[in-house]
Amino acid sequence: MSIDLPSPAAPFKIGTRGSPLALAQAHETRSRLMTAFDLPQTAFVITVIKVKGDQILDKPLREIDGKGLFTREIEEALLDGGIDIAVHSTKDMPVAQPEGLIMQTFLPREDVRDAFVSLKYKGLVQMPTGAIVGTSSTRRRAQLAARFPHLQVVEFRGNVQTRLKKLADGVADATFLAIAGLRRLGMDDVPYSPISADEMLPAIAQGAIGIERREGDERARTMLDAIHDQDTGHCLSAERALLAGLDGSCETPIGGLAELDGATLRLRGEILRHDGSKVLTAMAQGPIASGAAMGRDMAVELLAKAGPDFFDHPAG
Repeated sequence: MSIDLPSPAAPFKIGTRGSPLALAQAHETRSRLMTAFDLPQTAFVITVIKVKGDQILDKPLREIDGKGLFTREIEEALLDGGIDIAVHSTKDMPVAQPEGLIMQTFLPREDVRDAFVSLKYKGLVQMPTGAIVGTSSTRRRAQLAARFPHLQVVEFRGNVQTRLKKLADGVADATFLAIAGLRRLGMDDVPYSPISADEMLPAIAQGAIGIERREGDERARTMLDAIHDQDTGHCLSAERALLAGLDGSCETPIGGLAELDGATLRLRGEILRHDGSKVLTAMAQGPIASGAAMGRDMAVELLAKAGPDFFDHPAG
């Protein structure tokens, strides 16, 4: 299909949050589009949009009402035509897009693992009773409570740089960051240790950049098709189907990871009570094309094991 490519006179507008990591992801998207269509950087404009989750930093995420804390304002700009596409950390994305929007494009996935970051300790097993871990993630909080109940957990909000400063200031002895974020920011000097996915199953879609567009926008569809990574798309189809079946959000303690081995897709899932008092896991594998069905079936399996009110137990 022939499309009118963007130009410096009529640039393609890329919407994003304003954090250094969000901007790095928008820049990667722009670079891939420039290469795919042999366009200059001036054919694109990166538009920073403030979102609710970035403006309220004095409360835990679970106390801020509503889903889409890191996406809603960007999606409104997309629907209004103020931007042409929106670049997201897919793990922040609700499964259901607003009517009129679609997310079918994913860039090649980075390392999915969590990073243990500390100026004092090499890993979680070295931390003594009462040591303090800072995190804003309910998944990580629940996983800690389940596997390392002797540790204290405090709320740790903010972007990567803010959290590292809090660590240096002694607010906590350790924290977690996504390895993908550290790599995209080029922060090789941060003292971290990778945590195996067998020890701490990552968040659904961790390490994946997702790009949202308007339905019916054929120019955006054609451009994004050129940079879509199929392997990442297959894995996220399974993971996000699991998340949808669990009716989860970024504030529900859920872990999930799909991995490809040739023509086979392996999916692991985990749900936890907020206080870590119970952990339920599941695993399935099958043909790549059945990934979404595997995710839906796994959600049914985990919910059947959990029974009613599983997620209602508050963190201690």
